[in-house]
Order: sequence, then C-alpha cells, then structure tokens
Amino acid sequence: MVFAGVHRKVPMLDLFSEFRWRGLIQQTTDDAHLPQWLATGRRTVYAGFDPTADSLHVGSLLPLLLLRRFQQAGHRPIALVGGATGMIGDPSGKSEERNLLPLDVLQSNLAGLESQMRALLDFDGGPTAAVLVNNADWMREFGYLDFLRDVGKCFSVGAMVAKDSVRSRLERDGGGLSYSEFSYMLLQAYDFVHLFDRYGCELQVGGSDQWGNITAGIDLGRRLRGVQLYGMTCPLLTKSDGSKMGKTEHGAVWLASARTSPYLFYQYWINVDDVDAGPCLRMLTELPRAEIEALDAARAQDPERRESQRRLAEELTRQVHGQAALEAAQRATRVFFGAEIDGLDDTQLGEIFVDVPSRELARSRLAGAGLPIGDALVEAGLCGTKSEARRLVQQHGAYVNNRRVDDEEMQLGPGHLASASILVLRRGKRRYALLRFV
Repeated sequence: MVFAGVHRKVPMLDLFSEFRWRGLIQQTTDDAHLPQWLATGRRTVYAGFDPTADSLHVGSLLPLLLLRRFQQAGHRPIALVGGATGMIGDPSGKSEERNLLPLDVLQSNLAGLESQMRALLDFDGGPTAAVLVNNADWMREFGYLDFLRDVGKCFSVGAMVAKDSVRSRLERDGGGLSYSEFSYMLLQAYDFVHLFDRYGCELQVGGSDQWGNITAGIDLGRRLRGVQLYGMTCPLLTKSDGSKMGKTEHGAVWLASARTSPYLFYQYWINVDDVDAGPCLRMLTELPRAEIEALDAARAQDPERRESQRRLAEELTRQVHGQAALEAAQRATRVFFGAEIDGLDDTQLGEIFVDVPSRELARSRLAGAGLPIGDALVEAGLCGTKSEARRLVQQHGAYVNNRRVDDEEMQLGPGHLASASILVLRRGKRRYALLRFV
C-alpha cells in the first residue's frame, strides 16, 4: 500500500454538514452541540480496529477513512489496534463467540494492520499527526482485582444487559454470551478514558454496531474523570439489499494485496450495482460534491456507461494500493476486453480469467514442431473438431493471447505463452479458454 497523502480539504466549520451530506453519520451523542464543538478547535478523535486477521477488509475501510477525513479537516486522529480486546473478541454484531487467537498470530495481525493504517493516515510530525496505539500496552499493566475495583464498579449489570450487542446474543435461541465477551464492553470503555488521559481524546467514532461500546466509554469518562466525552457512528457498509458489502463468492475483499490483488479489488468496485454506486462515491471517496452529483446525473441518464463505477474503482484502488497498482489493474481489465496480453504473470492471468474454462497439458506438447493451432482450439474446448478450428481461423475468429490468428497452420511453441505457463485462447469477441502447460 502507498500513502496517498493527507491534505486539508474540508474546513472545520463545514465538517459536520459534509459528513451529513455524505451519509457518514448514523448516530451521535449530541447532535445539538457536536457540530459547533468540532468547528471551534482542534479535537482528538479515535477509532478502534479488531486484529482478527492480518489485513483490514472493505467493511473496516469506512471508519479508517473517517479518521482520514477528520485529519484533513485539521483534527488529530488516533487509530487503536485492539491487541488486548482482540484476545477476547467483540460480541457486537456476532452470532457466536469467535475463536481466541494465539499471541503470535495476534502480533502478526497487528503488524499487518499497522502498515495499512500508515498508508491512509499521516503519521509525520505536526499537531494533526496521527497516533497509532495498541491497547495491550496499557491493559497488560492492569491486575484483575485492580480492574474490577477501578472500572468494574462503575458498570451496572442491568445497563450492560440492556445494550443491543448483549441483549441480541442473550435472546438468540441456543445462544449465549461468555463472561469474557460480556467483559469486552468494560475494556473498550476504559480505552476511551485512557486515551482521554494520555492524548486529550474526546471523541470516539466507529460503525453503528459499536454504539453500545462507545456510550459505555462516555459513561465511564463521566464517572471516573467527570468529563464530557462524545461519540459518533457511521453506517455499516452495506448494499441496498441490506447484505454486507465486501463479500464475494470467492471470499472477503481485503485491503492487503496479498489477500485481494489490486485487480480483484478494482473489479469489485467496477461491478457495484447502480443503486449502490452513489452512496459509495459519497462515503468512500474524496471526490467533491459537484463531481459526485454530476456522476449521479450521468448514471441516471446512461447507466450502461458505468461512469460512476469506473470512477469509484479508480479512486479507491489508487487510495488503497497506489497509482502503479491502479494502472496495472486497468491494463488487466483491458486484457479481458480484448487488449493484447503483455507483461502479466500466471497469477494475474488466473485472476483475470478466473471463471474461464481451463485445461492442463504437458509442456512437452510445445516442444519440437510445436502444438498446431487447430489442436489447441480443440483441446481448449473452443472447437469440436480440427476442421471446425480451421474454419474459425479462416473466418478470422481465432485469437492467441488476444492476437488474431491468420495462419491455419500455425504451430504454438514456448514463445507463444502469455506468461510462464499459460496460453490464452479466444473464439470471437468474448469466449475465452486457458491452456496451462505443466
């Protein structure tokens, strides 16, 4: 990931109204006072991230970009990675208790998340420099009895059970909640107090499923320190049908290129439904209002052009993976639509043509005189017989690596491979097949 730079774009005075227009506010603890409070000074704001994997996924992108927006407006963001809370697991929005992670896995995950946060937030000097913290650094100093005495006494069991994240689990048939999960709320609440003590942090933001945890921290701050803290949630990133965004038939869409390549990341946003494109442009990109509204109008007039989706995919891929990765993803996309194949490896071709029929052949078939083009088309399933393959070439409908074949006697050798082991064959405009030589 490549740091895309953070520059002030929205004045403090306009920040809250900007968030409203972009659909970034689900709940706040003080609608009347919060806009003016944000507009009258530099504030410190934090969001927490759960280290259950070595990468954030698309669902985590919204609160991370929210911190970025605060920083652009002149506030100081804190990104908290839950090294301590991650050992327990947040019950919010979960139907069952998650498996506890071994310490070495947790540490590896923390390192992966840190690199992604540093790519989207500016941690260099200055009053708005972002701060990265791990709550294990202060929670490991707490003894169990000390925590019960200093923090646990401030919480009513009745109030905790009334929280949606707890009540929904208790009411579910066959469900339940372990004591460790029940205690998660106390740990996160204390994070807020600690960040107030250490950094003067007065605002916590997160997804709407974090509302109970955020308000618990605000209550704890009032009880322990006598201070007024604030909370704000953004909507969960969902599609118009209510399902979570970032889920595909091949799994979750991750921010780490090792888990989800820039090409697949780009393709995910290219294929967003029209009805979801507008909200995504508002919530996830930094495009100005005038451009987004122009894209809305173009989408309504001519949805087939998919201008909104292309712009969305460009902005997010550049922001998360950098300009070079965006250009590579765009080049790979053009390959699928007929551009000549050059400079791609086996992995990239496999991703581009993931749903294309594929067959393995012995590499020796390319040796000597080579593999006749007619045999290749038949082996790939693009033609039923060699005579059909011959007619296809004569009619200019056969392609090797998206280059048209004009010679029906063509012999394919190692030099015709598109990558180390893959040959891409095409019949007509869109019917592809791969031959893999092993």
